[in-house]
Amino acid sequence: MAHRIRLAVWLVLVAGPALGMAAAGALGMLRPGWLASVGLLALTIWTAYAAYRVHAAVAAPLRTTAALLQGLREGNFSVRARGDGQHDDVGVLLAEFNALATWLQARRLTDIEASALLATVMSELESAVLAFDGRQVLRLANPAAARLFTRPVEDLLGRSAAELGCERLLEPQAAGLMSLEFPGAVGRWEVRHSSFRQDGLAHHLVVLHDVSRALREEERLAWRRLIRVLSHELNNSLTPITSIANSLGRFVARAEMDEASRDDVQRGLGVIESRAQALNRFLKGYATLAKLPPPAVQDVSLSPLVTQVAALQRSPSLRLAGGPDVTVRADPDQLEQLLINLVRNGLDAVQETGGAVQVEWETGAAGELEVRVVDEGPGVAAGADVFVPFFTTKPGGTGIGLALCRQIADAHGWQVTLENRTDVAGCVARLRVPLT
Repeated sequence: MAHRIRLAVWLVLVAGPALGMAAAGALGMLRPGWLASVGLLALTIWTAYAAYRVHAAVAAPLRTTAALLQGLREGNFSVRARGDGQHDDVGVLLAEFNALATWLQARRLTDIEASALLATVMSELESAVLAFDGRQVLRLANPAAARLFTRPVEDLLGRSAAELGCERLLEPQAAGLMSLEFPGAVGRWEVRHSSFRQDGLAHHLVVLHDVSRALREEERLAWRRLIRVLSHELNNSLTPITSIANSLGRFVARAEMDEASRDDVQRGLGVIESRAQALNRFLKGYATLAKLPPPAVQDVSLSPLVTQVAALQRSPSLRLAGGPDVTVRADPDQLEQLLINLVRNGLDAVQETGGAVQVEWETGAAGELEVRVVDEGPGVAAGADVFVPFFTTKPGGTGIGLALCRQIADAHGWQVTLENRTDVAGCVARLRVPLT
């Protein structure tokens, strides 16, 4: 029975007996007196029961609707009500509730999918994304930002910009290209600012894109072109110089002249030939920068490889502190060459001071491996860019080793830095390798 008909029937049943009793009394039909008393008692009982049923018919749909709305408020969008929406007023109400619940469920599914997509995009971004609220407290960060601070995202959220040491990023003029230093990275960054509102509150969005690698790649291409041109031109000159020096040496050996003059000429020709050969070796060394092949990546166990690198040096100044047994994705030959160059750089530095060089590594909370080559040398002069090709602070150095280290690291997506120690004199070469 439809709700409105059921309610009308019970209302008639409430009022009908009373009206009947009144009509019977008016017509004098309720005699003797005890019959009127019994009829009044029956009428009272019936009226109370019928009133209860009317109340139940009105209150039950309200309680059902309240329970359903409570479920929606608590996020349970799967609950549905039963009712005939075409022939019943309460059914119409429940049908509208079902339609609302279906719409909210679809919206929540859309929001969940959108949030999952946003989380996936944020995790895949190489740019660091940071969102601060009006009190400069970090409310959102992606994995790239976590790598900058060498902390997991959960540890960053809720911290202020002052605690993270990045108040400079929130300054109005902090936009465009900037040189920044973070616990996990140092270099040139493109800084972009934006704003958005969440829960009615304004938030400040900062996006950091590392342009150091792109700039270094352009710089490396320029060096490669320069090296190719120099190699071509110098080789065209060195080959005939070496050949002519050899020919003149043989001619002088047969020529008639006093021994003193012969020795002077041969000594001069020997210097020419040796310098030409040294210059040729110099160019061949730089050719490795221009011809470094793409890495052939495979699983490499770090501990045996570092042990092998240490064994190749045969130096009493080298100590192997070790670290956890980890496996990295790398070209083993290029990783070995990178570590050899870092260790040799440290050993060359301690020759002046007689100190030691220590190789160690550990894994960080942000899922990153850090290999350190720590030396007790004199350190690096302020402003010296030791990773630039041709730059060297060593007598007789070529400026190839560290430049090759950075090229290998960039090809793998790693980061290599060299910085002075803060506790004592010396340098720390850091190689950071993501493990995930």
